[in-house]
Amino acid sequence: MSLSTDQKLSLRALVALVMGSMIGSGIFALPSALAQQTGSLGAIIAWCIAGCGMLTLALAFQNLSRRRPDLDTGIFAYAQEGFGDYLGFSSALGYWIGCCIADVACIILIKATLGVFFPMFGDGTTPVALVAGTALIWGVHFLILRGIKEAAILNTIATVAKIVPICVFIVVILFHFDSKIFMENLWGGVGYTPSSVLGQVRNTMLVTVFVFVGIEGASVYSRYAKRREDVGIATVLGFLGVLGLLVLVTVPAYGVMLRAEMAGLPTPSMAGVFQVIVGHWGAVFIATGLVVSILGNYLSWSLLAAEVMFSAAKANAMPAFLAKENKNNAPITALLVSNIIIQFFLLLTPFADSAFKLALKMTSAMTLIPYLLVGGYAFKLAFTGETYETTPAPRRGDLVKGFLATLYAFGMLAAGGLRFIMLSAILYFIGTVLYIMVRREQKKTLFTPVELMVFLAVGAMACFGVWSLASGNLVF
Repeated sequence: MSLSTDQKLSLRALVALVMGSMIGSGIFALPSALAQQTGSLGAIIAWCIAGCGMLTLALAFQNLSRRRPDLDTGIFAYAQEGFGDYLGFSSALGYWIGCCIADVACIILIKATLGVFFPMFGDGTTPVALVAGTALIWGVHFLILRGIKEAAILNTIATVAKIVPICVFIVVILFHFDSKIFMENLWGGVGYTPSSVLGQVRNTMLVTVFVFVGIEGASVYSRYAKRREDVGIATVLGFLGVLGLLVLVTVPAYGVMLRAEMAGLPTPSMAGVFQVIVGHWGAVFIATGLVVSILGNYLSWSLLAAEVMFSAAKANAMPAFLAKENKNNAPITALLVSNIIIQFFLLLTPFADSAFKLALKMTSAMTLIPYLLVGGYAFKLAFTGETYETTPAPRRGDLVKGFLATLYAFGMLAAGGLRFIMLSAILYFIGTVLYIMVRREQKKTLFTPVELMVFLAVGAMACFGVWSLASGNLVF
C-alpha cells in the first residue's frame, strides 16, 4: 500500500524521531552515573570520545542514505546488501529485540518513578506495576494502529515536552555554576591525581553507550520521509542536538556539587542536583519531566520495533506475515508480535535482581551488531569504490569515516563484556527460527558456507551462555 503525501514525515518530524528515540531515562540519571566513575575533566574527555565516535556513525548513516537511496527499508538493509541475507536478518532481529527490551526498561522506570509517590508501584516490578505496564503496552498498541503519521505527531509533541524540563535544568545550573567546585572535581576529587584520569575515562565508556541508542531512528523510517535526503540530515541534526543536551546536563553539574555527593544521589540524579539549587519543588519538577520523557521514549521505541520488522518482511528478510498493514498503513502484525514479546519480557522482570539495569545493558548489547554492520558497509562501499564512479572526490574521506565508525562500534561491543555477548547470542540463536521460516517460504538454500560458519559460532556462544546461566557463572 503506497503512502500519500500527507502521510509522509517532514525533516522536523524525522529529527524528533531521532531525538525522541535517544532522549529517555538515561539523560535523567547521567549526573550521578558519570560522577560515580570520573571527575569533571574525565567527563569532558569521555564526551569528546563518545561524541566523535557516534558522530562517525551518524555520518555513516548520512553517507549511506545518499549513496544508496534505494535502500529505504531501514538499518538492516545495509547489512543485507553488504554482507548477505543471514547477517541482514540478524541485524533486523538484533535491532528489533533491542527495541523491545528498551520498551521494557521504559515501563520499569516509569513505574519506579511513580513508586516514589505511590508505594504500590514499588521498584516497577510489583503486581500493580505489571498490570499498569500491561495497560500501557496495549494502550500504545491501539494508538499506533491509528496510523504512523498520527503517532509520529504525538512523538514530536512528547519530544518537545521532555526537552523543556531539561533546558530549564541546564539554564538554572549554568547560573549557579561555581568554578571553585568545578576545579575541586577536576581530577576526581580529594586523593585523585592527573594520572588517574585515563582510567576514569575508560570506566565511563559503558555509561555513554545507552544514551546514544536511537541515532538510527530516521533511517528506520526512511520510507516515510517526504524527501529522501532528509534522512541523513535528520540523523546528524538529531545526534548533535542530543549530544549538546548530554554535555550541558552533566559537565556544569560538577560546578554545583562535589563529585562524592553527586555520585551518591538516587535515580533520577538530575532531580537531586536540581533540588540542591531550588529546593524540593525542583525534584518534583524533574520527576514529572522524567515520566513525560520516558512515555515519549516508549512510544518512539514501539514505533521503531514494529517498523523494523515490517520493513524487513517487505524486503524478504523476515516471514511474509509480518508485512501486513491495516487501512491506516500501520504495520499491524509486526506491531502485535512486538508487543507480545514486550509483554513476555515484562512478565520476567520480577525474577531479575536489577531488572532496569539489565534491560539497559541488554538494549545496548543487542543494537551493537547492527551498528557494527552499518559502519562496515559504509567502509566497504568506499573501499570497493561502488557508487563513487562519477563522484570519486569524497571517497577517501568516506573511507576514513566508515573505518572509524566500524572501529567505534567494535569498541563498544568489546566494552560491553563477554557476559552480555553470550546472552545476546542466546537471543540471536533462538530468533534464527524466523530465518528458517523465511528461507522455506522463498525456497532458498538455508545458509551459504560462510553464513553456516557464522551461525555455528553464534550457536556455540549461545550454548556456552546457557550453560553459564544454569551453572550460576553468568552473573549480572
